[in-house]
Amino acid sequence: MIKRAVLIRLEENRKQTLGRLFLFDGLDLIFECCTLELPDKDNKRNISCIPTGEYNVKIRESEKYGLHYQVENVMMRDYILIHPANYYKQLRGCIAVGQDFYDINKDNHQDITYSRKTLKEMLNIAPNGFNLIILDNA
Repeated sequence: MIKRAVLIRLEENRKQTLGRLFLFDGLDLIFECCTLELPDKDNKRNISCIPTGEYNVKIRESEKYGLHYQVENVMMRDYILIHPANYYKQLRGCIAVGQDFYDINKDNHQDITYSRKTLKEMLNIAPNGFNLIILDNA
C-alpha cells in the first residue's frame, strides 16, 4: 500500500513557513515531524515554497544530501527536495523536516532540530516514497 502524507502549513512570515507533516499507512498515523519552508512568493524559483496541492514523492540520492526525497510534478519547478536543513537560509524552495521548532541561532526565527535524524527515520518508514498533500492553514 502506498503511504500518504499531509503537510499542514501553520505559520508564515516574510522569511519562512512552519508546518507539521503527518505520514499515514492506510488510516494509521505512523510518523509526524516539523517542517520548514520558505514563504509563499507565488511559486517563484529559489525564493518560494511550492503551491498547495497533491504531489508524488520519490526517493532520490545525491552526493550533497545522500538519500532524501524529491517532490515530483511541481508546476514550473523542478528538483524540489525534502532534505535536511535547520535554517530557512539553507532552503531554495525545498522542504526541510525536523523534530521540533527552536531558535537555534538566536535570530528570532524558529529553526528545526534534528533534521538529519528525522529524515533518516522518515526514509526508514517510507523507503519507497509517498503521496503528499500540502494544505495551507497559515
